[in-house]
Amino acid sequence: MNSSRSEANEVLTCLPSGKAKPTPLLFIHGAYAAAWCWEDHFLPFFAKAGYAAHALSLSGHGGSPGRRHLDSFSIADYVSDVVKMVDSMPAPPVLIGHSMGGFVVQKYLEDHVAPGAVLMCAVPPQGLMSAAFGLMFSKPSLMKDMNNLMSGGKSSIETLREALFAQEVSSDDLKRYYKNSQSESHRAIWDMSLFGMPRTSRIKRTPLLVQGAEFDHLIPASLVEMTAHSYGVEANIFPAMGHGMMLEKDWQKPAQQILDWLKELKL
Repeated sequence: MNSSRSEANEVLTCLPSGKAKPTPLLFIHGAYAAAWCWEDHFLPFFAKAGYAAHALSLSGHGGSPGRRHLDSFSIADYVSDVVKMVDSMPAPPVLIGHSMGGFVVQKYLEDHVAPGAVLMCAVPPQGLMSAAFGLMFSKPSLMKDMNNLMSGGKSSIETLREALFAQEVSSDDLKRYYKNSQSESHRAIWDMSLFGMPRTSRIKRTPLLVQGAEFDHLIPASLVEMTAHSYGVEANIFPAMGHGMMLEKDWQKPAQQILDWLKELKL
């Protein structure tokens, strides 16, 4: 695993032992996280399958510059991060975006075409409002703690467990994820709530795979199905999994589906 940190954004990279396939993969994290969320499982899994796998930390996240003025970053800024990363790569990548990262991928695809894109528990093209209202009524304490985290406070470790996991997670792993979690840009959250919703007709030019989790409290399966319907594709809902699909015990199930889909696309 290689990590590059400089004035440019942090990128975690895992390469196959032999020659890599022509199409690389670029993973985009969600809110409150960074590239680290792909490091344990997905990057090595896809590298072993022959892909050059890269995970980008968006501006103000992880080891990328800008943490001190995180609230100034918009979704457009995050899209710009993706554009710069893609432009630096030897070939156009397949994009895999989780949660907020899935929204960023949709916005990127308005003006760019990719070999393929995966929307994993992604904020739907209709925005965050329906998810926020649903959470407010179904899990009000979780909603309160998430708002506290966005404001620079620290939520409890149990909040993190409830937000991300439906399956068993070790206390050591949970503590590590908790330590790595961070606040999110208010501006980016507002962008996903009220402003600049993705133009779905333009995004349909790129092959899409839409994934969700049965017990996702943040982006419920019903919203994942709405996303899939918006793009005329099937929603793939994984049983007994939570929002943090790439970190769940059954992480290999969505990973394998992505791999099978890449093979179908001959990538």
